[in-house]
Amino acid sequence: MTQNPSPHDPVGWHGTTILCVRGKGGVAMAGDGQVSLGQTVIKANARKVRRIGPSGGVLAGFAGATADAFTLLERLEAKLERFPGQLERACVELAKDWRTDRYLRRLEAMMAVADAERSFTLTGNGDVLEPSDGVIGIGSGGNYALAAARALIDIPGLSAEDIARRAMAIAAEICVYTNHNVIIETIGEAG
Repeated sequence: MTQNPSPHDPVGWHGTTILCVRGKGGVAMAGDGQVSLGQTVIKANARKVRRIGPSGGVLAGFAGATADAFTLLERLEAKLERFPGQLERACVELAKDWRTDRYLRRLEAMMAVADAERSFTLTGNGDVLEPSDGVIGIGSGGNYALAAARALIDIPGLSAEDIARRAMAIAAEICVYTNHNVIIETIGEAG
């Protein structure tokens, strides 16, 4: 899923849109199902959003090379087992390893993670970023979904899941690397 970076996709990853929305009473994480290799759709129903952690209380979505993302998911789960109930600490520990370990440094992926309280974006640069507005978008369609979610977030009566579903539909209409086959996981009263 990696290609040469472009101004519109500076990291160069195609084939994914992950959106995390924190609303009143819950959090929702959505991922489309499209996997692309160059200009070809390889798979339309991939599952890029998962529940992880000892009790399944953490949502994780990934963009980038699939094998790399699964390696990072496994590492994050190990950190969550070591630091139960401490998502931020687990993320920081993973980011440290990702940045300093010779093997992990070569992994090409990004992750969005959330629990009932907080949401973070994790990158291979050692970043653990918490959004000020509770909305995260990663992947080639991430900015489209992010913009749509930010436009919808203040509409009364919409849950985090409603916002995520609508924003992903908008992203799928704009980004050729995003499809309408969306999987959403929620925590709390998001749906």
